[in-house]
Amino acid sequence: MNVESASLAPGTYLPCGPPGTAKYAQDLSRSLTFKENILITLSGVTPASSVFIIAPAAITGIGGAAAVAFAIAALIGLVIAFCYAELSSAFPIAGGDYTIIARTLGKPYGLAFLFLSMVCIICILGVVASGVSTYLGVVWKGMDSPWTSIVVILATAVVACFNIKANAWVTGIFLFLEVAALAVLAVLGLVHVSQPVSVLWHATTMGPHGILVGASAGLVVSFTATALFAYNGYNSAVYYAEETKRARTTIGRAVLWSLAITVAAEFIPVIAVLLGTPSMSGLLGTADPMSYFLRARGGSVVNEIVSIGVAIAVINALLANIILIGRLFYSSARDRTWPDWINRPLASVHPKLRTPVAATLVVGVAGGLCVWLLPFNVLLIVSGAYLLVQYLLVGLAALVGRISGSTRKAAYRMPWWPIPPIAMVLATVVVIYESVIAAWLPVAVTLGIFAIGFPYYFLYLKPRAADRWTLPEPADEENAE
Repeated sequence: MNVESASLAPGTYLPCGPPGTAKYAQDLSRSLTFKENILITLSGVTPASSVFIIAPAAITGIGGAAAVAFAIAALIGLVIAFCYAELSSAFPIAGGDYTIIARTLGKPYGLAFLFLSMVCIICILGVVASGVSTYLGVVWKGMDSPWTSIVVILATAVVACFNIKANAWVTGIFLFLEVAALAVLAVLGLVHVSQPVSVLWHATTMGPHGILVGASAGLVVSFTATALFAYNGYNSAVYYAEETKRARTTIGRAVLWSLAITVAAEFIPVIAVLLGTPSMSGLLGTADPMSYFLRARGGSVVNEIVSIGVAIAVINALLANIILIGRLFYSSARDRTWPDWINRPLASVHPKLRTPVAATLVVGVAGGLCVWLLPFNVLLIVSGAYLLVQYLLVGLAALVGRISGSTRKAAYRMPWWPIPPIAMVLATVVVIYESVIAAWLPVAVTLGIFAIGFPYYFLYLKPRAADRWTLPEPADEENAE
């Protein structure tokens, strides 16, 4: 509901005032502390599911050099975090990336990225959900079914409708359990070191007849995108900005702390597995490297216990991400992106829970449909290059925003400007180039979805610019609940 600062009844929708004078109403409950924001942000990152579901792709693809890919991704992540910290403190708005891009690079780019986000993040939700059935199936065979993932998505969508503060603590408890699973993995590897340290920078892959062969440096760079995907989510603190106390002064620090914890929680276990595996060929030659490692170093019982922990981590990730995507859908409707018969329910906020219930439930249904209707490899292709476009645009936004003055209200200022955004853009371009060489289809699909947003903006939104996408200021934080 884009109005000056008056509070409207849930479901009420009025157009904005002139740009620069209107403010979003404080319809969401501003009740999260700095620490609670980090808890729910890290739950969205879900380090355990990243290590057990995403990292194995890098390990089987480039062997021990997965450590190099994760190290490079951590450095890229640092400059990304600097950019996000400044941008999110300038625009602490629930819509996240698209609202930032629209206010710095222009509305057409923001709308195009909104389209890309809504499609790709729902597909990523399906990818994450598939891990529930996979790891529950290790313990209970009948659970290894797509229907398990669908039921879990729908159930977590209902929970995601609850009060944001309660959800922060629910996800925090789950987060503790998944960190415990990662600790088991790290300890098993570090007390059974059997590979030389040099394995960490030797790129190998499985060749014919089960023999390890060397892999190119370009392939290692391309797998940096996989490592970036594993770390991704620390930047999502901004999606909870309208529900966080003193958001302008805390969101930047929340982004940086979330990145630091994420890197430590993922990088250490990956290193431990690579050094502690009894056989590199055995690790690379299996479809599930982490289960192979756990069975070899801890036995089947430990593997089953940790698998339950990973399933809990995936459920936690689903809960946190459904909450996040619900805010994205809510924000898009509040900006009157769609016809008003869609905007009104999606932009409504429950009067007691103070959460966008309709938008959140729509996310759950959409995620369930993805798992039901789309093969896993299709979900991967659609979401594969999303982060590269996201990081490229955010880097440009941080650079242009400072030059144009659109980020002048930022409470956080990144160090060494303009080096971080320039380094971020250049690094992302290199990774995109290597990714196209390694597998061009995900990049092509991502750019195709991104391009769809431009005709929608120019044909539908721009002719209605008087009361759609007027991009008002964030709500006042004073006296907010």
